[in-house]
This record gives sequence, structure tokens and C-alpha cells, in this order.
Amino acid sequence: MLSRRFDIARLYARPGAPATTSSRWNAVRPPVSSATCTAKRSLAGQAHLKEKLPSTEKSRERFREFSLAGKVFAVTGGARGLGLSMAEALVEAGGQVYCLDRLSEPDEEFRAAEARANPDFGGSLHYRRMDVTDDANTEAVIADIGAQKNRLDGLIAAAGINHVASAIDHLPKNVDDVIHINYTGVFRSAVSAAKVMLDRKCHGSILLVASMSGIVANKGMTSAIYNSSKAAVIQLTRSLAMEWSEAKEDGTGGIRVNCLCPGHIETPMAKMVMEKDPDTRALWESENMMKRLARPEEFRGITLLLMSDASSFMTGSTVVVDGGHTAW
Repeated sequence: MLSRRFDIARLYARPGAPATTSSRWNAVRPPVSSATCTAKRSLAGQAHLKEKLPSTEKSRERFREFSLAGKVFAVTGGARGLGLSMAEALVEAGGQVYCLDRLSEPDEEFRAAEARANPDFGGSLHYRRMDVTDDANTEAVIADIGAQKNRLDGLIAAAGINHVASAIDHLPKNVDDVIHINYTGVFRSAVSAAKVMLDRKCHGSILLVASMSGIVANKGMTSAIYNSSKAAVIQLTRSLAMEWSEAKEDGTGGIRVNCLCPGHIETPMAKMVMEKDPDTRALWESENMMKRLARPEEFRGITLLLMSDASSFMTGSTVVVDGGHTAW
């Protein structure tokens, strides 16, 4: 027992001088070559896992499975709010991140995030205009990123809208808008990303952003079409994971697909709902166990877990981060 304790102490002892902030992520793992995903991703099954995960032998590197150095990601709905916070987390971990949104030019929120991106971490933040309701545009933009970088390691499908109204009062156009963005747009984005990953033989990670509103009848969220669109995304996650997760002998596959279900967050979309009905904030805060709304930056950690090799045996899963709202 004493020997085992000594081994554990040595494993977690700080090696040498403490790392500076600027070298924190660079020291975790050397950048992945952008030449092709094929060379390092050609093995299937256990051999593939052995290559991706850190060796159990003594190493000076810590938690290198969380490093995104040299990897390329796309984030739909990435110009602001939750999508932008998730993108920033990937950049800080060393990822090259493309934020995709339908704004012709990103607003001040994105520019501020761009200014915060520290090149010393090895990552970078970029903006591309893309409309998830346009199938051809979605496929072309994501394919172009893959062609330019010769790889695509991950996609976060975070684009979404809401129309709060009773089912009887919902206008047909509003129904179509919500479905086209919240479901069809998510589906098309995921398929476009998977095509690049399969072609380049990248064993990547796809994260579909749904909502706790897809799990429960959410008090104060009177929008049957929004709630059901998010429920559809949860089931879409399982179906795509079933199709793409197995790593094949020819190097294709190995694409993990998971779903994130956030609770109520202080985002521009949520603020619009609360502006229409000021009582909504108090209701939402009272419904979860922490008695407050979430902040977008509180989803950075779960984003890094799901988009990195740290979750290499995780697919088809739905992760709920809602302050205990659905746990009552």
C-alpha cells in the first residue's frame, strides 16, 4: 500500500518549474499534423483507442487527452451566446475554430472574443457566414473548411431559434422557421461534417445542442414546436451515433455523436423571451435547484470534454446541464 501511495504521489507531482499561462496548452500535446488524418487514424477498434489515449506509462504531460492542439472545428450559431462561449473553450485548448452564422458580419460580441483569443495557446478563431437553412451553402462552407485544412475534427451544432406562442396561435411560417433551423439545420450540418470526416478519415466528434425542453414539458416555455424540435435532436443524436461511431478497417468511421441539453442560460434568445414576459425570469430561476440561470461560460468545461479525446468511449449520449431543473 505504501509503495502504491508513493507511485501515485510521483505521478501527480509537479514536474520542475510551474508552466506559464502562455505555454499551458502547448505543453500538453504537440500539434497534430494537418497533412492528413489518414496516417494516424488508420487503425480500428482497440488499436485506434491505443493511439488516441495517453500511455499509462509515467509521463510529464498532464491530461493530454483534453488537448486540441492542431485540430480543426466548426461551430454553427457561433457568432454569439452559447455557441461563441463553446468556440472560445476550443480555441483556448489549442483548436482552430470556425464560427459559422448567418450574420453577414459578426457583431461586437464576436470581435471581443476574437481579441481575447491568445495565439500562445496554439488556437485560432475565425468567422464564416453560413445559413443552416440553405443545404447547399451549409455543405459548401463546411466542405471548404475541410479542404482548406485537410481535416475536420469536430462540429458543434448550436444554431437555434425560438418562437414563444401557444400551439393554436403558432403561425405556419414560424413553425417552418423553427424546424428548418433547430432540426433540419442541425441534421444538415452534422451530415456535411461527417462527409468531410469520412473522406479525410478523421475520427472526430460531433456535438448536437438540444435543450432540457426536449426532455420535459418546460414550465414557462410555451412553445410546442421549439420543445419538440429539441426532442427530435436528442433522438437524431442516437441515430447518427449508431451509423458513424464504429471505426472501420479502412480508416473511416470512428465519429462520435453526442447531445448537450442545457437549462436556461443568459443568452440573447432567452433575454428576448424574458423581455416579452418579465415574470419569466423569476419562474425559471425558481424551477431549478440552484435558483438562478446559467451563464454561457459555464458550458466551457463540458464542451472540452465532449469535443476532445477525453470522451473517446462516449457516443449516443445525452448530457443534461440544467442546474437540477429536470432532477426534481
